[in-house]
Amino acid sequence: MSKNVPNPKKRPTASSGASVPNPMDVALLQQIVNLMTSNDLSMVDVRDGGRRIVLRRGAESVVMPAPPAATPAAASVSGNRTAQRESIHAGEKASLRPIPSPMVGTYYSAPGPDVNPFVAVGALVDEDTDVCIIEAMKVFNNIKAECRGKIARILVENGQPVEFGQTLFLVEPAE
Repeated sequence: MSKNVPNPKKRPTASSGASVPNPMDVALLQQIVNLMTSNDLSMVDVRDGGRRIVLRRGAESVVMPAPPAATPAAASVSGNRTAQRESIHAGEKASLRPIPSPMVGTYYSAPGPDVNPFVAVGALVDEDTDVCIIEAMKVFNNIKAECRGKIARILVENGQPVEFGQTLFLVEPAE
């Protein structure tokens, strides 16, 4: 007499009458969230075969800081330039997708000082295209576009410090 032991490598299908398991392992997701929280991580990207899970903490949108109450004349001039640039491109930004910084660090446009930048305005990108490097605590992190389209604007300069959630690039989405 043989026992019917389910094959752990074979998943039940809807046609076999058995229920189809959820492809997302909720316990695994909870473990990853706990890991992110306990280690103050802002993003985790896990790949297992054909499956990929990307979890992010924090806001996706760009938060504009409130202007200071009183500013010196020199700071006021540079602040006005920034405000003018932002207002000129406000309508343009509505149709473009931002690529935000996933961490605080220093932005680098290329993998080395004598190497071409990862991307330039007009470059086509997809989800796996490296667009820059952000150095945080002596660790160099390649940042992926995570969207499809064409680079419309680069909003930071090489060597510039960046904040979590700060928009680095604006991408014209692919149709």
